[in-house]
Amino acid sequence: MSRAPELAVRAPVETHVAMIVARIIVGVVFIWLSISKIENPHVFMKLLREYELPLIGSNHVLLNLTAVTLPWVEMLCGILLIVGFWLRGAAILLFAMLIGFTTAVAVRAIGIYQAETIAFCAIKFDCGCGGGVEIPICDKLRENTALIGLSLIAMVSNSRRFALDALFTGKSGE
Repeated sequence: MSRAPELAVRAPVETHVAMIVARIIVGVVFIWLSISKIENPHVFMKLLREYELPLIGSNHVLLNLTAVTLPWVEMLCGILLIVGFWLRGAAILLFAMLIGFTTAVAVRAIGIYQAETIAFCAIKFDCGCGGGVEIPICDKLRENTALIGLSLIAMVSNSRRFALDALFTGKSGE
């Protein structure tokens, strides 16, 4: 009796391709968007102030500290994801930041929607993400949702293929 070969089906968290793609996309996006915030912290600080964040509020020290340090944290986490060092920690931090950013953007957009007579997806503003341009809110929310999904893959994946973590943990990328 011959037995049909079993098909090996792997979940996305076990495949190397999903992890590598997630690491590169999320890492590059965060590095790219952090650059203009690092170059112009005063512009980023003004945009942060528009969100009226409850933890920062009108506290100028916290506002300045956030405007100066957050872009560097974004860049560092992006680099760590790409090179594959402290993968899980970088992915968790980026996931948490994306949840916070997306919530803040959505709350601000809802506030604009309620104050003006404009369709929700027609709302545009500079979200402070680093591009320096006004973007349609629905596009930004879709983009952030995709990045949240990719960072989640990076967070739960067991793959360490092409990662510096594999050198230190003894795992060969399996």
